[in-house]
Amino acid sequence: QVRLVESGGGLVQPGGSLRLSCTASGSSFSTYVVGWFRQAPGKEREFVAAIRWSSDSPWYGEAAKGRFTIARDVAKNTVNLQMNRLKPDDTAVYYCAAGILDYGLGDSSRYGSWGQGTQVTVSS
Repeated sequence: QVRLVESGGGLVQPGGSLRLSCTASGSSFSTYVVGWFRQAPGKEREFVAAIRWSSDSPWYGEAAKGRFTIARDVAKNTVNLQMNRLKPDDTAVYYCAAGILDYGLGDSSRYGSWGQGTQVTVSS
């Protein structure tokens, strides 16, 4: 019931940074968990990070720890994913997802709403 639009993808060199944004329309994120997943060609969908909007509580997948930061922007009804120290292995389509869930934040099947994805390419 919430519509999601991702933005911010692009081409960056290894070691660079990007900020992805996920903006909701039609509903507030107030009761939602908002997650970021990524999928590279030939790879399974991978959990990146999630945030529980109501408590502003983040959770990170192993690949994101120490490099990525997920944060909410209440005024813009937006969740941002700041990605630093990017590696070629980070190349993927990144998807924003939202759902109402208490457990299993890294399980994509638990999210009911998905954006269209934004391409991140890390290459020299």
